[in-house]
Amino acid sequence: MNTARPRLAVRPQRGFTLVEIMVVVVIIGLLAALALPAFQRVQRSSQNSRTVNDFRVFAQAFETYALQNGGWPPNAGGGVVPTGMNGDFKAAVWQAQTAIGGRWNWDRYNAGLIAGISIQNFTASDAQLEEIDAKLDDGNLNTGMVRKVASNRFTYVLEAD
Repeated sequence: MNTARPRLAVRPQRGFTLVEIMVVVVIIGLLAALALPAFQRVQRSSQNSRTVNDFRVFAQAFETYALQNGGWPPNAGGGVVPTGMNGDFKAAVWQAQTAIGGRWNWDRYNAGLIAGISIQNFTASDAQLEEIDAKLDDGNLNTGMVRKVASNRFTYVLEAD
């Protein structure tokens, strides 16, 4: 008579252990921590390029208007297309929020300037504004053709006093 107990079949364990899952989570976290600053740099560079391009396009449109009409258009509020600006003028871009926050504004006789294209109520830091200024001008927010004329106004000067 065999009194031995029957052998139980040993099933292999399936799934991952808690330690294995935690290792994967830590690796993903490290990869995300490395990727986030690079993503932010690319995003900021894109915002800067878009703002520089928009300033150039609008400056050309206003200078064309001045040549055709013998002077600058009248002052207009934030996001408002100045009277007489039509044709190739990018009104939808002018009326939308800028890449660095805030609204486009046509300044005529404001802050000691005769004519300038401004972004009012922007959300960009001074460091980012200096990067934009360096692409257009001298990189100094207090001098040149691109200036921070007030705490809430960043201006591309077309004509100064």
